[in-house]
Amino acid sequence: MSPQWLMPMLKGNYFVPCSIHVDSNKSECNLFCLDCAGNAFCSYCLVKHRDHRVVQIRRSSYHNVVRVNEIQKYIDISCVQTYIINSAKIVFLNERPQPRIGKGVTNTCEICCRSLLDSFRFCSLGCKLGGMKRGDQSLTFSLKGKHGREYQGGSESDEATTPTKMRKTNAFNRLMSGLSISTVRFDDFGLGGDQRSSSSGDEAGFNFSPGTPPIYNHRNSSRRKGVPHRAPF
Repeated sequence: MSPQWLMPMLKGNYFVPCSIHVDSNKSECNLFCLDCAGNAFCSYCLVKHRDHRVVQIRRSSYHNVVRVNEIQKYIDISCVQTYIINSAKIVFLNERPQPRIGKGVTNTCEICCRSLLDSFRFCSLGCKLGGMKRGDQSLTFSLKGKHGREYQGGSESDEATTPTKMRKTNAFNRLMSGLSISTVRFDDFGLGGDQRSSSSGDEAGFNFSPGTPPIYNHRNSSRRKGVPHRAPF
């Protein structure tokens, strides 16, 4: 139903002093390793999780959150409402019950009744997990690759979540392709301009014929200015 590390991540004890580096500065436990699926750890313990999948847990209004660009590499977060905090899109880990529903609210979380936008069903990852436990077959945390196979995180998801990088790469490829075509046509015409195309030579819009030199008046250039004479009184 869900990755084995999801429940330990949701139930983790975060923002407590690290028991190993308790005397060090900034030793609060705000990191979680998806490969080990153990307890939260601090930044000093990160060396023990080299080459592991690690996400950073953050705080917003006394609730644990994780950035969307970190977690969506490994699970499908569709149907869960996202929020923008400090210019970063985040998603809450656990449910946030709302004691009183405001007037005019048309959509709420299916688990904790939190008011939501109309396009979402859950307010957190934990609530989506609760919806799956109810037997909703349409819900899943598994990502699907280009060929329809399911996988838990990988390079395909990284490419899908970085449209800016893809646009830059495509633009660079188009630029290089255009430069290659221009170079081939330039070689076909030749450097000296002697070779002409059979179709009036304007296939690529190039004109290699020598231009008309500017007119230079040698008479005016060799003329010497005379000695000035003082005007009569």
